[in-house]
Amino acid sequence: MRKEYDFSKSRKNPYASQLRLNIRQTKTRLSAILAKLRPGDRVLICRRNTPIAEIRALPSASGKRRPFGLDAGKLKVPQSFFDPLPDDVIEAFGTASR
Repeated sequence: MRKEYDFSKSRKNPYASQLRLNIRQTKTRLSAILAKLRPGDRVLICRRNTPIAEIRALPSASGKRRPFGLDAGKLKVPQSFFDPLPDDVIEAFGTASR
């Protein structure tokens, strides 16, 4: 028997009891539980009907893509950055010297 987890009560009424599961239920159905979890939902994980942990959904990402070149011109890379590394640094990485 497969059980569906319904968070709709907690979405409609923030004061409604949250989903309570024992450790075994949580372990066996974790993927299904996480798939249904939305911001604001909570799952209480219980040991012998005593809550010991809580799973909460993280706020969703903004969905906006960051514009390319947002910090253009703010970072200057010195020319010395492109110079070859000294032999002692290269040897520290365990590679053969040039």
